[in-house]
Amino acid sequence: MAVAIKAELRDRRRGQILDAAWAIARESGIATVGLREVARRAGMRAPSLYEYFDSKRAIYDAMFAEGYDEFLLLAPSNNDPRPPRRLAVAWLRRYFAFCRTDVARYQLLFQPAVPGFHPSDESMLKAQRALKMLDEFLDRAGITRPGASEIWTALVTGMVNQQVANDPAGNRWERLAEESVEMFFNHYSHEDQG
Repeated sequence: MAVAIKAELRDRRRGQILDAAWAIARESGIATVGLREVARRAGMRAPSLYEYFDSKRAIYDAMFAEGYDEFLLLAPSNNDPRPPRRLAVAWLRRYFAFCRTDVARYQLLFQPAVPGFHPSDESMLKAQRALKMLDEFLDRAGITRPGASEIWTALVTGMVNQQVANDPAGNRWERLAEESVEMFFNHYSHEDQG
């Protein structure tokens, strides 16, 4: 029982540290997270952070894993009865909202915004799971040509990058979600005439 309580307290403290790091990232940018300020906001001294995370990179890694846990919840369900194109449009709109509502999280997951940060292998498994889910969705939609998932990723990430960078409060690129999905599906639903 004491071990379980100690583990719960440790998890709670780690959560407070991550909450502090996210708050800093959201206020000042993902690359500005500093250990002293994280510790201050979490109600401890900087050296005490090392009882919970062995480095600043480990904090970023935990943030990355947490962000991907949230991202994976966006994936279309295998049981959703809507046609693949409608599912793709709905997913793309959720992706826009996911990125726009938390730019710091978007930067950590999808941009090289933190110099020198590379997620751990364990955290990268979550990112790879997201790509696997995309491949499975495209397979169910009948899109099996090599390179399709890479084109989809470039298309949607490029659109979101443009939206966040150039029209964060508007919908200049987001309003093109349906047209972009149609373009992608039309291209991949026909054999090359080459």
